[in-house]
Amino acid sequence: MRDSLPGELRSRLTDVVMCVTFVTVGELFRGAVHARWGARRVATLTDWLTRMTTIPGEAAVARRWGEITGRALAAGRPLPANDAWIAACCLTHVVPLATLNRRDYDRIEALRLVG
Repeated sequence: MRDSLPGELRSRLTDVVMCVTFVTVGELFRGAVHARWGARRVATLTDWLTRMTTIPGEAAVARRWGEITGRALAAGRPLPANDAWIAACCLTHVVPLATLNRRDYDRIEALRLVG
């Protein structure tokens, strides 16, 4: 999967331990089901995920999600739920977020972005 990233982002991730959030795992499998992937492609995805650290949805992450979404609502700029969950995972575990969609996350205070 890292090989399919644009060169600039790929070079920034060369020597890092990559993680995925529990939300990202769900989004990947939703996409696989929606696209009607066959067993071989799903197995490849599953194998790739077994080599990743998955950041779980836990109470501390849920609290951070509530803070993020509450601030966004108070500012009149609600966030998509999954984006807020992903940000909450990263903030709780003090890891940067590698994304090709910086615009989705720029307004989340203290979130470090790579990409």
